[in-house]
Amino acid sequence: MAKKNQCDMCTGLCCRYFALPIDTPEDKGDYDDIRWFLCHKDITVFVEDGDWYINIKNKCRYLSEKGHHCRIYNKRPRICRQYSHKDCDYVEGEYDFELHFTSTRQMEEYIKIKFDNKRTEKQKAKKKRKQ
Repeated sequence: MAKKNQCDMCTGLCCRYFALPIDTPEDKGDYDDIRWFLCHKDITVFVEDGDWYINIKNKCRYLSEKGHHCRIYNKRPRICRQYSHKDCDYVEGEYDFELHFTSTRQMEEYIKIKFDNKRTEKQKAKKKRKQ
């Protein structure tokens, strides 16, 4: 019996989304802009190796109806040709994101922790100096 390779078992996971780098947020307004991304359906934002990305769940129009074969494989874009089997999404396990936001609520909580805690610490330090 022939052993199946990874491609034979593929469901085209990498052809069902794309992720693009975004500017690293620097202030509360930048984080709120990211919250706006998350207001949209099938959008997530993640941080990997210090870099921020928007992840857009959107199936490639050339993925076969059965969902795992490229209908333009011989003419596929360079990004597809450069995709490595070692980076394949078929491999089990979770991504090791530093941060992963899947909802506006998560971003709101993150903003509150990141900025409101700093304000509280500054206010406490200011009170100590006055005493």
